[in-house]
Amino acid sequence: MAEITYDDFARIDIRVGRVIRAEPFPEARKPAIKLWIDFGPEVGEKKSSAQITVHYAPDDLPGRMVMAVTNFPPRQIGPFVSECLVLGVMDDSGAVVLGAPDREVPLGARLH
Repeated sequence: MAEITYDDFARIDIRVGRVIRAEPFPEARKPAIKLWIDFGPEVGEKKSSAQITVHYAPDDLPGRMVMAVTNFPPRQIGPFVSECLVLGVMDDSGAVVLGAPDREVPLGARLH
């Protein structure tokens, strides 16, 4: 694994947001869910396409806190523009489990 410097890490803007809306994304090549996430007043609302359908359904996600990289450029995914990268880890079967703080924190709080 290649090492990075602290300056490299500091350039990645990872923030806490709250899912405010989630919809199925049947047009995606791989099973995914469209998310609208509120990152608070400094960052605002951003959209993301997340391949999280094994453990999550769209109806389960509104209100859930998530962590995401918010300073990636927008990416066109089929008919949808993804504006951030929601973070998670893979379980033993390779399915994504969302990463989130274990306590309530302000929306837009930055990972340090």
